[in-house]
Amino acid sequence: MKVELRNLSKAFGANRVLDQVTFEGEFGHVWALIGPSGGGKSTLLRLLAGLDRPDSGEVLVEGVALARSEEALRAYRRTVGTVFQSSNLFPHLSAWENVVLPLVQVHGLSKAEAGERADEVLGRFQLTGHADKQPGQLSGGQRQRVAIARALAIEAKYLLLDEPTSALDPEMTAEVLDVIAELRVLAKPIILVTHEMGFARQSADLVAFVAEGGILESAPADRFFSDPSTDEVRRFLEKILKY
Repeated sequence: MKVELRNLSKAFGANRVLDQVTFEGEFGHVWALIGPSGGGKSTLLRLLAGLDRPDSGEVLVEGVALARSEEALRAYRRTVGTVFQSSNLFPHLSAWENVVLPLVQVHGLSKAEAGERADEVLGRFQLTGHADKQPGQLSGGQRQRVAIARALAIEAKYLLLDEPTSALDPEMTAEVLDVIAELRVLAKPIILVTHEMGFARQSADLVAFVAEGGILESAPADRFFSDPSTDEVRRFLEKILKY
């Protein structure tokens, strides 16, 4: 998958989060975005998802620029699956209903078609036995697995995951990371914002360091972690990996 950013800028009030970012990268399965909190990772992911518009510049995915009009962005959003730090499941619906609802209401599937697809993706993530449970009856790891299943159910071209393990304990974190690793067999590209350095090192094809309003360094995972080329990344990794 190829992603290009051309003079991309985004500000929130006086806070210029991304400043004239130009970048071109290609990866097979996982592109990991890492960096300090507030460095712009989640903002970049939201721009890639079409959830926010840049103030200037453009985003291109597979050579096609993301449109600016709301109608065109709505159509684009239907083609990508996005999972946030909190699972964003509907609390009053069961896991199965959380998967079915967007398939029927947004993607126009019949209830029968949506139900079959929900059964398939929930089964893939060992959630069949939890299909009738509401989010409050699920563990954090199970909720995130349902959210990933819901994103996959729309047959997304690719997935965007924004720190999907940030609120989880170590056991649940491992559970969700295992699911993400298993997605490799589906050949589904993933753009992942994460603080899990071990997972990024092991699973990412490409890693980008997002900080100070831009992408300060990008490289294949093995080279990024073993031989960073910038002082900023070297200091960040020394601090993060110290313990």
